[in-house]
Amino acid sequence: MADKDDNETHELEAGWIRELAGILDETGLTEIEIEKNAVRLRVARSVASAQVVQAAPVQAPAVEASPAPEPAPAAAPTQSHPGAVPSPMVGTAYLSPSPGADPFVKEGASVSEGQTVMIIEAMKTMNPIAAPRSGTVSKILVSDAQPVEFNEPLLIIE
Repeated sequence: MADKDDNETHELEAGWIRELAGILDETGLTEIEIEKNAVRLRVARSVASAQVVQAAPVQAPAVEASPAPEPAPAAAPTQSHPGAVPSPMVGTAYLSPSPGADPFVKEGASVSEGQTVMIIEAMKTMNPIAAPRSGTVSKILVSDAQPVEFNEPLLIIE
């Protein structure tokens, strides 16, 4: 009886793996994890990761060509600023909903909690970034189409 239950469990897991692999193909994600009924499955694709690693060094020299020491000291005070809104992910920040459109917010503008202040594109998915609190945008710290890192300050709401 236990063997029949084990076979059914393995068949379910195999189905989940196929389903998750299909989602990876559809979305372009490199990794996905699911937990059901105390069974946790993780499906990852390493081929896509290698391509991303190859693409990053191509962009790195262009960033190094600009004076790097100046932005680093400026970032430290804004990161610890109590009104700083950190990036929840790695991606590309967009200040407007589409090219040529008005930006979501401008410096000096009032925002409400939950209002979209920018979009971060990650893995070809547009992720709206909502204001965590109401206030006034005192400084926008990123430019349009700028790559951003996890926890990098995006703007300051006071």
